Amino acid sequence: MTFVRAKKHLGQHFLKESATALRITEALTGHGGYRTVIEVGPGTGALTKHLLERTDIDLTCIELDVESVAHLHATWPQLHVVQGDLLRMDLGAIGDGPLGVIGNFPYNISTQIIFKVLENRDRVPEVVGMFQKEVADRLCAVPGSRTYGISSVLSQLWYRMEPLFTVEADAFIPPPKVRSAVIRMQRNERTSLPVEEKLLTSLVKAAFGQRRKTLHNALKGFARLPHGIPTEYARKRAEELGVEDYIRLALACGPSSTGA
Repeated sequence: MTFVRAKKHLGQHFLKESATALRITEALTGHGGYRTVIEVGPGTGALTKHLLERTDIDLTCIELDVESVAHLHATWPQLHVVQGDLLRMDLGAIGDGPLGVIGNFPYNISTQIIFKVLENRDRVPEVVGMFQKEVADRLCAVPGSRTYGISSVLSQLWYRMEPLFTVEADAFIPPPKVRSAVIRMQRNERTSLPVEEKLLTSLVKAAFGQRRKTLHNALKGFARLPHGIPTEYARKRAEELGVEDYIRLALACGPSSTGA
């Protein structure tokens, strides 16, 4: 019998409610035609046991914690477990074709996981993940809301974001000090941009860097807008613009170039 201690420095909070775990795993729809699924940070295997029951997927677990890896091997000898840090991995080396990603994501790196997914968006058509509720709300936020921000725009540029349900702190061992929420991300139809992606990202970050100011003032120092802010956006604030607005604003920076 192996024992796994939840480690604060790894952001571990182990889900103990089997019904909730099953509900999370059932949220994987196969969108994009993947068969290979990566579970990030399986810990004690709350999601893993349900994922292994599915005949429509091939599961690979990625776990940094040595104790968790030992537990997973002892409990499910047939399970494919890769010990390591997802953020440092080349997802291109895992399986062939599209990948689904699922996990009770460690809260201290959950936003970084999202950006890892965005970097690999052409291989990852669907993500189901548990996040700190504040982070989940931000990712799924719509223009005009107080939680709408940089990660909202950059995620929604490539994915449809869907909040699924909230999970209370007492569903975990140890209980976190915050509420949690599960969301689903499904790759949208966008395959390219009419502007440089780095430019668009820089523009979004600059706009939200001074979100209380109008864009006329917030982007004064943004050198790539030689003719100033287009009139339709000048008096608006960063949170009032949707994804397509930011693309149009980036187009105002000068000659366009298509980025994948």
